[in-house]
Amino acid sequence: MRTMATGRFKDVCLQILDEVAAERRPVMITKRGRPVAKLVPITAVTRARSLAGSIVSETGDPFGTGEAWDDGRSCE
Repeated sequence: MRTMATGRFKDVCLQILDEVAAERRPVMITKRGRPVAKLVPITAVTRARSLAGSIVSETGDPFGTGEAWDDGRSCE
């Protein structure tokens, strides 16, 4: 595993991100010789779960109770 000081990492951060993604090798980030972080490649990109398309068909009024009601106003 490659190690790198925080100051150096700060200078070449975007380049290191690209290298980790391409080479699939982690990088240990150190501060004063002590490990503080580990940059690792993502193993698999997962799609966000969604309910889109889960309803096959819908019949009737989904918010109705099935009972008739009168609001008290006449329709004249």
